[in-house]
Amino acid sequence: MNVFTIANTDLSITTFEGMRILPDYNYLKDQIPKIDILVIPSAEHHLNTDLEDKAMLDFVKKINKEAQFITSHCDGAFVLAKAGVLEDKVFTTFPNGIDAMREMFPKLDVKKEVLIVHDGKYITSAGGAKSFEAALCLCEYLYGKEIAQSLAGGLVIDWDLKEIRHLIINN
Repeated sequence: MNVFTIANTDLSITTFEGMRILPDYNYLKDQIPKIDILVIPSAEHHLNTDLEDKAMLDFVKKINKEAQFITSHCDGAFVLAKAGVLEDKVFTTFPNGIDAMREMFPKLDVKKEVLIVHDGKYITSAGGAKSFEAALCLCEYLYGKEIAQSLAGGLVIDWDLKEIRHLIINN
């Protein structure tokens, strides 16, 4: 896999936890390589100003048309919802954000009782440590259970999809 980061800036971004990330590409100006899997992590402004960022939402819509898979973790689902890509899909988000999601997007089908949802090309998770498990869910789907268990071993995670509160739809 060719993993890279994308943002709307060339400057480093400081995460909520204080880690600095230098984006590889700026979606406002750079030619970006083909994206097969777009990962939308949780971010500080996913519940407010990000939902008004037309350039970012347009970028997500564009990549949605091209990518094989889109994943979101924690509040990243709010960006997908606002971009309009979760219509007719089932998904989840951070447990404390479910009520806000239902209020902001009452026609969407967000699930509270599961931690991971795989609906077609969309894999959404509750976030936190479940983000790793959502990634393993995708790895198992793409490469098989043995590879997913091997990757989980490297992360020191006991991996058995049957043991995770998840929902698989339309695969």
